[in-house]
Amino acid sequence: MQDPEITPDLIEAHGLKPDEYQRILDIIGREPTFTELGIFSAMWNEHCSYKSSKKWLRTLPTDGPQVICGPGENAGVVDIGDGQAVIFKMESHNHPSYIEPYQGAATGVGGILRDVFTMGARPIAAMNSLSFGAPDHPRTRQLVHGVVEGIGGYGNAFGVPTVGGEVRFDPAYNGNCLVNAFAAGLADTDKIFYSAASGEGMPVVYLGAKTGRDGVGGATMASAEFDDSVEEKRPTVQVGDPFTEKRLMEACLELMATGAVISIQDMGAAGLTCSAVEMGDKGDLGVRLNLNRVPCREANMTAYEMMLSESQERMLMVLRPDKEAEAREVFEKWDLDFALVGETIPEDRFLVMHHNTVMADLPLKALSGNAPEYDRPWEPTPPPAPLDDAEVPGIDPIDGLRALIGCPNYCARQWVYEQYDTMVMADTVRTPGFGAGVVRVHGTDKMLAFTADVTPRYVQANPVEGGKQAVAEAYRNLTAAGAVPLATTDNMNFGNPEKPGIMGQFVGAVQGIGEAVRALDMPIVSGNVSLYNETGGQAILPTPTIGAVGLIRDPETAILGTAREGHMAILVGETTGHLGQSALLAEVFNRIEGDAPPVDLAAEKRNGDFIRDNCQWIRACTDLSDGGLALAAFEMAEASGVGVQLDDTDTAQLFGEDQGRYLVACNFDAAEALMIAAGQAGVPIQTVGRFSGDTVRIGTAQAPLADLAAVYRGTFAEAFG
Repeated sequence: MQDPEITPDLIEAHGLKPDEYQRILDIIGREPTFTELGIFSAMWNEHCSYKSSKKWLRTLPTDGPQVICGPGENAGVVDIGDGQAVIFKMESHNHPSYIEPYQGAATGVGGILRDVFTMGARPIAAMNSLSFGAPDHPRTRQLVHGVVEGIGGYGNAFGVPTVGGEVRFDPAYNGNCLVNAFAAGLADTDKIFYSAASGEGMPVVYLGAKTGRDGVGGATMASAEFDDSVEEKRPTVQVGDPFTEKRLMEACLELMATGAVISIQDMGAAGLTCSAVEMGDKGDLGVRLNLNRVPCREANMTAYEMMLSESQERMLMVLRPDKEAEAREVFEKWDLDFALVGETIPEDRFLVMHHNTVMADLPLKALSGNAPEYDRPWEPTPPPAPLDDAEVPGIDPIDGLRALIGCPNYCARQWVYEQYDTMVMADTVRTPGFGAGVVRVHGTDKMLAFTADVTPRYVQANPVEGGKQAVAEAYRNLTAAGAVPLATTDNMNFGNPEKPGIMGQFVGAVQGIGEAVRALDMPIVSGNVSLYNETGGQAILPTPTIGAVGLIRDPETAILGTAREGHMAILVGETTGHLGQSALLAEVFNRIEGDAPPVDLAAEKRNGDFIRDNCQWIRACTDLSDGGLALAAFEMAEASGVGVQLDDTDTAQLFGEDQGRYLVACNFDAAEALMIAAGQAGVPIQTVGRFSGDTVRIGTAQAPLADLAAVYRGTFAEAFG
């Protein structure tokens, strides 16, 4: 098949600007072949090169005594003591999930699991953060069903528990849903595998499933806005097979134990191209590939298709030559392909051969190190007009609560998480539905807590405070389970960075996240940037999702109980009644107004330390976020099956979303001990009510807990079931 002529239209179709194409000409001194154009397109797109975001990502704190490996590898690695590490990352699969919801979401799960077990870790937990359009939008129902079924279909078959996540709805996501997938695994600290190739003349081995035409150009597709041609992009979506992935994991972990692996890399975005280039670049080596040896499941595949295919369940490895027979035997036992497709070479060269013809001959470093890097113009988000609290009418507190728990954004999510296997591996301590998910570290007394958090309307109003708040809420969710926050992974979902206003949202959010992770000692150890989430010029809400991991060293320090009859309701932290950008304002009054709540990071740290230091007095704990005290108290009561009585009736005090706060359930004598300890620590604390009976009573307003629970539990299924 003859290569097409390189024309301006073809260059544009590959996502390359004219000046970027000129840079390619300057680097190689000639016109590229069609395959070389595809390789540059894959390596230089936004999804792979981070060309709009690198400048700002470098400002994020990534180090700490607990960090073994920060950003730059397949996933971050954090020490949890006793010679063990937790390895985790969060990544987006937004564009594919909008085009083909089931496979887009399924392969998002598959890709993040490979990122974890590529490093020698057995996955122990998964989460997801999902953003959809308005519940009544014509596509929302289809997207919700497809995405949830795809996540469950892949994760359940693979055999990893889904222990947490979040689901939101907003018209800003009508044209671009967001699917952010998180996975975490465990490994011994002396048995972690990295992707940097080493040694000249070492065999480069292809492992796993065969290569097909699915996903060709997927990374380039994910680096552009959607328009009316979105349906034409369906072939760029990958197709996954979780049973093959399970076999691939077992084969890789078995092979790693033999000492055969020098380096290993998941074939994710841009497939064979990106994995080979990254391994060579990190090891300061070149790579020679012979595509005639690549296992293909379709006939007559071209070099271009093989290099850019994103077929799933594949790995690339640099192997010790003396272990080839042993390695081949492992993969053949698991009924997986094992093919020597190339070798490392000393020159800075990426040489691709097919049918004895040179299809690509490029300087390897230029594909990675010489990718464009932009300092995009940006405009700070204008400060929002302050909310006049006097303009927010008072509301019957039970009516306000019923409105929140009866809307898709704040009702129970069991329709979603009951489609996921939450207990496989038998180490799950707390399943989704109330606070951070918690998993035992098998064979030890330790536990790990997981959460994913962001409030996009805060980020839209004030990117700096919204970025801080996403980290602070993750910190509180871990703390409320008794966990010491360890580290974070960020998934930065934004619109078109070529628009200064959108770029300003990104810059502000990064600044806020950086401040918060530094103050709360939760360094960013991995992450992902997803830009161009726009359709027809309409951008999503800025959504910098924070995935966070915390450690419970001793079961005695875990806070995993529920409220009981007679427990006191204790509020830790200061309440001023901040209603700007609140859930009440948005859902009850249909108003998106005011500033995001300010985040006092010193108070967050102080209050979090207080909760953990006094865990022996606390029976149940939740952080206060969307919906304020009223929603937090109801959720704690509903999870416990016992009523709650709150004393205050002021709308701002009940529904305000001041940060740095926790609601605690404890015995009367424990409440006294907490009050004394809080006074010594300078922590604001007050009794706000108690848990008792079978009604929710706020002042004189009341409703049966069972009636409210029916609304809370039934809304999501009624809307989407």
